[in-house]
Amino acid sequence: MTRRKVLLLSVSAGAGHVRAADALTACAENELPDVEALHLDVMDYASKTFRKLYADAYLKLINKHPALWGMLYQMTADARSDATLHKMRRSIERLNTRALRRRIAEFAPDAIVCTHFLPAEILMHEIRRGRMSVPVWVQVTDFDLHRMWVIPHMTGYFAANDEIGFRMRAIGMAGASVHVVGIPIMPPFARPPGRGECAHELGLDPERRTLLLMGGGAGVGHLEQVAENLLTLPGDFQLIVLAGKNVAALEALKAMAARFPGRLAPHGYTQRVERLMVCADLVITKPGGLTSSECLAIGVPMVVHSPIPGQEERNADYLLEQGAALKAVDPVGLLYRVGELLESPERLAAMRARTRALARPHAARAVLDVVLAHAENPRA
Repeated sequence: MTRRKVLLLSVSAGAGHVRAADALTACAENELPDVEALHLDVMDYASKTFRKLYADAYLKLINKHPALWGMLYQMTADARSDATLHKMRRSIERLNTRALRRRIAEFAPDAIVCTHFLPAEILMHEIRRGRMSVPVWVQVTDFDLHRMWVIPHMTGYFAANDEIGFRMRAIGMAGASVHVVGIPIMPPFARPPGRGECAHELGLDPERRTLLLMGGGAGVGHLEQVAENLLTLPGDFQLIVLAGKNVAALEALKAMAARFPGRLAPHGYTQRVERLMVCADLVITKPGGLTSSECLAIGVPMVVHSPIPGQEERNADYLLEQGAALKAVDPVGLLYRVGELLESPERLAAMRARTRALARPHAARAVLDVVLAHAENPRA
C-alpha cells in the first residue's frame, strides 16, 4: 500500500504555530497508518540573520514593546495584500528560504498544510509561477483573521470558528474552499484522563478547588508575583503554576512552595499539559489560540490576562463574548476576577458549560480528513 505524504509547515515565531503542526503530525501518526506526515519548521531552513530578524525580533517585540506590535499588527491588517509593504516582505522571505523549497521537493508531498502564513506565501509564489502543483492548505491558528493569512492560490483554508469562516467568504474566498474545523490540538485533549488519576499523579487533592496559572511555553510574565498574590485570596484552594522553560521562575516558585505547604505546585515545561488542565477548575492564562483551544477541549473556564495586542486581544474578545472567560486588565483586576469566581460556583459551572459547547477537540482529524479526501478526488 502506497502511503500518502502530508507535509506540515510551521514557523517558530511563538509556540502556537508549531504546536498546531505537531498536533496534525501526531494525529496522522496515531490514527492514519496509511499517511506519512512530516513537520518542518521554516526557521530551520532560513539563514541565521533571517531567523533573528523574523522570529527573535517578533518575540522581543511582543514582550518588550507590545504596544508597538499592536500598531504593526493593525497597520499590516489594513494594508492590501498587493501593497508595496507586503511585496517587499515576500521578496525577502523567498530569498531567505531556498533551502526549504529544496527540502519540500525531496519529500515530494501529496499535500501541504501551513500553520503559519509565511510558508504559504512562499509556496503561493511557486504555484503562481507554475513551479508547484501540490495542493497547499492554510490553517489559521487564532480566533481572528489577519490579512497576512489571506493568500491567493491556496487549495483551501481552515477556520477556527464560524465567524472566521464568514470573514473568509466575505473577502472573496470561495465558499467551498473554507472549512470551519477549529484549531488543531494534540490528541490527548480529545481523550483526557480522569481528574482523580491526574491529581494523584501530581500530588494534588482531587476534591479541593484548583487553579492553574500558565505562563506559556516560554514562561513569560511575572509568574512568581502573580502566584504570591493569588495565594492571598481567601478560601481553600490549590494553585498549580506552569513556568514553561523559564528556569529562574521555576526555581523561585519551588522556594515559594515551602512557604505554602500543600497549596502551591510549580511545574516546568511539559508536553502533558492536559493532565494539569484536567485537575483545574479555572485556568489563568494569556489567550493564545492553541492554549485557549486546549482549555475549551478540557472544558475548563479561563481568566485571561496580558493579551498580546492584536491576535490575542481578538482571541480574548471571542472567549468573553462566548461566556468562556473573564478578562483581567491588571494585577488587581486579576485578583478580583479570580476571587469573584471562587465565591460563585454557579457562575463557574455556567462558564464550564460554555467552554464545552465551544470545544473542537477533533480539529486535527477534521483537517486531515479534508486534505486527504481532496488528494483522492481533487475535482470534488
